[in-house]
Amino acid sequence: MGDSTGHKHKQLELTLAAVSELSSSSSVSSSSSTPVIARFSADDGVAALRFHQGSEFIDGLNVDLGTAQLFKLGPLQSLCVSESADTNKEKSYSRGVSIQFRNEEESRDFHSAFEQWQMESKGTHLPNGDISVSKSKFDNKIESSSAKMYFHYYGQLLHQQNMLQDYVRTGTYYAAVIENRVDFTGRVVVDVGAGSGILSLFAAQAGAKHVYAVEASEMADYARKLITGNPTLGQRITVIKGKVEEVELPEKADILISEPMGTLLVNERMLESYIIARDRFLVPNGKMFPSTGRIHMAPFSDEYLFVEIANKALFWQQQDYYGVDLTPLYGSAFQGYFSQPVVDAFDPRLLVCPPMCHVLNFNEIKEEDLYEIDIPLKFTASVGTRVHGLACWFDVLFNG
Repeated sequence: MGDSTGHKHKQLELTLAAVSELSSSSSVSSSSSTPVIARFSADDGVAALRFHQGSEFIDGLNVDLGTAQLFKLGPLQSLCVSESADTNKEKSYSRGVSIQFRNEEESRDFHSAFEQWQMESKGTHLPNGDISVSKSKFDNKIESSSAKMYFHYYGQLLHQQNMLQDYVRTGTYYAAVIENRVDFTGRVVVDVGAGSGILSLFAAQAGAKHVYAVEASEMADYARKLITGNPTLGQRITVIKGKVEEVELPEKADILISEPMGTLLVNERMLESYIIARDRFLVPNGKMFPSTGRIHMAPFSDEYLFVEIANKALFWQQQDYYGVDLTPLYGSAFQGYFSQPVVDAFDPRLLVCPPMCHVLNFNEIKEEDLYEIDIPLKFTASVGTRVHGLACWFDVLFNG
């Protein structure tokens, strides 16, 4: 064991039996001439753990102590899981390093050092004066379990701001309306689930004769205030607080406009309200913005994502968690993590074959067709590789 300290640089070295990366089939073992060393170090406020054999660092086996977790799998084996990054793919992922000890004393020394260095790392001031704090990258989104919770969520300005600041989505709707001005000029428009009223204002900008903004949540009051504050446009907009299934309108609509898309298009059940509004309010051969939704699907291969999800269950591989063996639940935990969808962007190069497409024509589809959607899948792989899952995404079309 070695220990050296300085003003900006300090380190601690411990000898190990062997180390290996979880996703790799090879390991590095100690010998009498070239032992495997774990080196804790702090350079300029950044605490890290690296492994080397002799004087050579082992490529890839470096750990950020700010994000790392250490699990004891047995008397002489532990697992270190941390956040890492792939600069080529511009993404972060979890990685695991398996650590073997020669004896239990060596294991205790390593765990004690890991805990002390991690505590120091989380309280270390960085050169810019900020505090280094480990933050989870996993999302804490809560899906509403009732209509009351659903409407309360969408009735908050914070949520509406998040949607308005999605400039790709907002800009796409603006372009779809303004570039199809001929469809809106002199026409009656119904905005289904109007939210803040932004789409109603776009329709008025495009020359709509009148717009009925239907919103069931408390956001209707904010929409009314926003529209009143834009009187040139607002004089042609009426906000109606209520559900599209229940409200009555004084006239039929030539155009429906809405943002009814949830996760993978169909989540949140807003599409059903969009279709109900079509059946109740739209004149024959009226137009819908959007008019078509497409769900795309293709198998993908992503070893980083697979390891990241698998690592979440490693907590349950501990055999001595305060004297309790957690391993009987490991299999269930593993299956549980892999049964959950991952909502994130992905690199199209991860797809192993061309995608297939399921089309929903909003002008023709029936409400009951959305209650249960069955999509037969058949793919022919373009490359020989391990398939880790099914990638799904959607888009919508505005046919003016």
